[in-house]
Amino acid sequence: MKRKLILCCAVVIAAALVFVGLAPLTAQRGDAAGPLITVMNPLVESRMVDRIPLSPRLDTIDGKTIYLVDINWGGPEAAYSVFEEIQDWFAKNNPSVSIVIRRKSGMYEADDPALWKEIAEKGHAALIGISG
Repeated sequence: MKRKLILCCAVVIAAALVFVGLAPLTAQRGDAAGPLITVMNPLVESRMVDRIPLSPRLDTIDGKTIYLVDINWGGPEAAYSVFEEIQDWFAKNNPSVSIVIRRKSGMYEADDPALWKEIAEKGHAALIGISG
């Protein structure tokens, strides 16, 4: 029983060392030709990206311009009408707020510097995401 416990602990420790990348897992051939396969730890060793804080909240949205940006996830027909409904709601319930709807150029993961510049120059806030 004690021998099985020691063997089990040795296997667990060896697996942990392979998992954290301290020891590669190598399978040997029957002859002395060298390793057949080496498996390395898939753990990502890069550091987290620097985080940028969110913009400060507006005291009020009265008289402000809010951009609604569809990131183009799901294509041009992916519930774009949701942003139009939001725009209609503001027109009826808070007409002093200007709502601008934009669709980001390119696919959802592509950058759109021209749009971000427009929002920075003309907008007070932006909701960026999927409209549906």
